[in-house]
Amino acid sequence: MGPCAVLLCSVLGVLLGQGVGQISIEDCCKDGQRRGNDNEDCASLPLISESIPCRIVQEHCCVTVLEDNMCTTGITVAKDQGVCDSLFTNTCETKSTKMCCDCCLLGKATQAKDLPCDHNLSVGYQCGLVSRACCMDGAPDNQTTPTQKTELPNMDENTDNGENSILSDQCKGKCAHDCVGNDTCSCFKGYKLKPDGKSCEDINECLLGASNCRGGERCINTESSFRCQREVSCGTGYELTDDNNCKDIDECETGIHNCGPEFECQNTQGSFRCLPKVKCGPGYIQDALGNCIDINECVSQMGPCHRGQICINTVGSYICQRNSVNCGRGYHVNEEGTRCVDIDECNGPEKVCAGHGCINMIGSFRCECEAGYTFNSIGRTCEDVNECRHYPGRLCAHKCENILGSYKCSCTNGFKLAADGRNCDDLNECESNPCSQECANVYGSYQCYCRRGYQLSDIDGMTCEDIDECALPTGGHICSYRCHNTPGSFHCSCPVSGYTLAPNGRSCQDIDECVTGTHTCSVNQSCFNVQGGFRCLSFECPNNYRRVGETVARLHSDTIRCTKSCQPNDVACVLDPMHSVSHTFISLPTFREFTKPEEIVFLRTTVPAYGSYHLGSYDVKFDILEGNVENAFDIIKRVENGMYVGVVRQVKSLIGPLATTLKLSMRNLTTQSDSGQNIINVHMFVSEFWF
Repeated sequence: MGPCAVLLCSVLGVLLGQGVGQISIEDCCKDGQRRGNDNEDCASLPLISESIPCRIVQEHCCVTVLEDNMCTTGITVAKDQGVCDSLFTNTCETKSTKMCCDCCLLGKATQAKDLPCDHNLSVGYQCGLVSRACCMDGAPDNQTTPTQKTELPNMDENTDNGENSILSDQCKGKCAHDCVGNDTCSCFKGYKLKPDGKSCEDINECLLGASNCRGGERCINTESSFRCQREVSCGTGYELTDDNNCKDIDECETGIHNCGPEFECQNTQGSFRCLPKVKCGPGYIQDALGNCIDINECVSQMGPCHRGQICINTVGSYICQRNSVNCGRGYHVNEEGTRCVDIDECNGPEKVCAGHGCINMIGSFRCECEAGYTFNSIGRTCEDVNECRHYPGRLCAHKCENILGSYKCSCTNGFKLAADGRNCDDLNECESNPCSQECANVYGSYQCYCRRGYQLSDIDGMTCEDIDECALPTGGHICSYRCHNTPGSFHCSCPVSGYTLAPNGRSCQDIDECVTGTHTCSVNQSCFNVQGGFRCLSFECPNNYRRVGETVARLHSDTIRCTKSCQPNDVACVLDPMHSVSHTFISLPTFREFTKPEEIVFLRTTVPAYGSYHLGSYDVKFDILEGNVENAFDIIKRVENGMYVGVVRQVKSLIGPLATTLKLSMRNLTTQSDSGQNIINVHMFVSEFWF
């Protein structure tokens, strides 16, 4: 039967290549056969050479093996099942298998009807071979084949009478193997005649099912014959013989055993045993190393001695000895020494139950334990019951402590045991005055707190310590002058003279001695109040000047003004530009923090700013002539309400006590000349305090 269409089509594609490999054609065929046996796809084999003939041979040899295997499967189905219906599917493989199955059934049917196996039906070359093989497989040995022979005796059998040479001559040398006359050729055993009637090819006995391989063996075709190969190995301890059977390996004979010098080897099926050379006598047993070990017959046998006797093991044997009276625990031998009687442990010298009730029992005793104890049957003593462990959280509200025969409840700090002995009530710790001042009871504890001016100690949390308000970060601002700490409070004080404590108890208030009349100025002197004291000053107007008006308090100062008053015909006095001399008084503190200039004196004029007269423009100039200590003062001019004002400022801090007199000049200027000058003497007293 020809190969399937899909396999033939694949050959056409191979013809397109060009061969360059040096592999022989035989190697290409063997590679294709090997891959066919592995059921690989013959149309897509990995090429071992680029040679076109090699590719064709490789694929066709693969296809041939596959066809042989598929045909063998069909023959097996025909022989085993007798029908080919299970192979009725429309695939290339099953068509080949079903063809061989059907042809084999045809041969079996021919043999069953005693018809000749060599029929002339036109069923195809391969189908005819399969049919003939299946027919002859079931035929008796004496069946003849009157038509074309498929098997002939070997050459040795045909050379007995020398007819082969004559027949060969009759065929004129055209036969590959043998000539049977009438210009007809035949083949040797294991071969079959090709359609050309001259050449011979090997018969694949495995494909035709003509082998005699047994189950578990695989048929492998050989030139003019076949061989059976076992598919499963024989396993350890066996070897495969030439007739394909498994034979036991005698490890002892071949010397491949591992028995030691003190053992002898004994062969078994598939293995061997090592038996000790030394044999143990009666009463001994041999271990795996060949050592003889004594058998304890008293343990290994059931009652080797008679009743009333005891068994005593000896080396290699045993002896039986008469049994003496041996009483167990709780018994002792009677006076006659013939039997065991009970011991009354409760009346013995030992106090077995240690204060508990004792009940004697046959061979034993039992203690009647008091409440809070339990009987230990192993140690036969009364043991204390740990109620706290057996009933956790159920006996006591807080803490449970086990004691012999009972338990005791206790409470945590801040609680006291209630009347029932189990619960806990809150303890009022404040009744025992634990705090130095105030106490507040809370559940399970207490809290101490302090009165105003005290704080609770960080050490014990109960003692109240005085708060030193004067030492606090803000203590320097609590009092104007001095702060004095007192238990639970503080008080402020002022300098000894010149000040009094303000109603708020913290600030210092200056005492105006000039108002209160506590000064010491004479009648001819004027009293000027300063911070923390007073000054007695006397001012007289210069010649040609007279005092104007009364003393008026202004900006914390008193001002005395002298204006020019010339005598008649006093030309020098009239021409003098100084129109007035004034004295004013001011008291300043010592500034603790000096961040910006302080304005202290204002010199106001009646001159309009940027005014003009019929004589021209008009201006005012202010100067400090004398007394500017450390350049701590300056004077600036500005306009207020449309008028020029001179402002004296303190631009630097001065530390008191300090006294100085600033001599100020205020000149009226015109475009022509000075029109007049006024002198103002400012008497300044700087206090040593900031208040």
